[in-house]
Parts: sequence; structure tokens; C-alpha cells
Amino acid sequence: MNGQPQVRRFVVGTAIAGTVFIAIGAFWLSFTALADLARRSGIDDAQAWAWPLIVDGIIVVATVAVVALAGQRAAWYPWLLLMAGALVSVTANAIHAIVAADADVPAVLAASVAAVPPLVLLAITHLTVVLTRARPSVPPVPEPAPEPMPHVSLEPAEPPEPPASGRELAVVLRDEGWSNKRIARHVGVHPSTVGRWLGARTSPIAITATADTEGMPS
Repeated sequence: MNGQPQVRRFVVGTAIAGTVFIAIGAFWLSFTALADLARRSGIDDAQAWAWPLIVDGIIVVATVAVVALAGQRAAWYPWLLLMAGALVSVTANAIHAIVAADADVPAVLAASVAAVPPLVLLAITHLTVVLTRARPSVPPVPEPAPEPMPHVSLEPAEPPEPPASGRELAVVLRDEGWSNKRIARHVGVHPSTVGRWLGARTSPIAITATADTEGMPS
């Protein structure tokens, strides 16, 4: 599985290299034929190279534009330029072959052979653009698993401790003989909190007083 992207990149890279090589060959054959036809038509030798560059160059540019604008309304214009350029190139190559071919070569055969390079240039340019735009399918990224919710205890939390005045009041009330439960209700805290406050202060007298008052109604 891990080697598939590398293999695909190698295949696509090889295909692109091959199409570019073939496109260069087709462009060169068409270029030389059209340049010779331009010279035969009276264009100066120093300028004859520009004519095939214009004719075949528009095929390359229009093909790239067609692929780039695929599916859009504006794509009709590059399609029009592409068809016009291909028609001119094929016709010009065929005419050059008929003019330059030997007398014993049939005109139809010469024109057919000469039409191959511009047609191959058209097809191979389109293929090269499609290959360069191709992208390997990317597997969907799995969504992260939801994190577990933190545990929330349903048990009532112990009420916060009151200020120091509450502790002092508890000591005074305990010395007066109040029980821990009664002090807790009066101060507004849990009985265990009162026990912690008074644990270090409990005296035998306070214990006896607590025992006597535990049964008394509040």
C-alpha cells in the first residue's frame, strides 16, 4: 500500500517525459516543413522561422487554455483557436508535402504523411497537460475520536469553610456545651468541619458536656 504513490509518480513521470519527447519531435517536423513553405511563399529566410512558431505555438497555448478552462463558458474561445491552429497547421503541412514531394509520390500519400506531425503535436500536448494536472487520490483523513468527558461526581461537595470568625464562634459555643451538630447548623457548615475545628481543643469537660447535650432537642 505504501509503495503505490511512488509507483504512480514514476509511471506519471515516465509518461510525461515520453509525451514531451514526442511533442518535441512532432513540433520539429512541423516547424521545418512550415518554415520551408514560408520561404517558398516569399518570406525572407531570416523571418521564415517565425511563421511555423506562430502556427504551431498557438496549438500549444490553446491546448493549455482549454484544459485550464474546462467546464467554463470562456472555454469556447481557446477551443476555437485550437481548431483554427490545427486546421492551418495540417493544411500547410499537407501543401508543403505536395509541393516538395518527388513526382513519383502520390499527392494524397505525401499530404497524409505530412499531416501526422501537427496532429500528433495537438494530441500529445493535450495529453501532457492532462498528466501534469492529474493528482493521486488522497484517502480521507479519519476524524479524531471524541475525548471522554471528565468524570463529574454527583456527591454533594463539602461546604467551604467559613472565615476565622466561624471557627472562633464554634469554639465559644462548644465551651458553652453545644453539640457538634447544633454548632454546624448554627454556623452553616458540615458537622465534620466542626469536628476538625474542635478536635485539637476537646477537653474532658467538653466531652462530658457534649454527651449530656447530644440527646437534648435543638
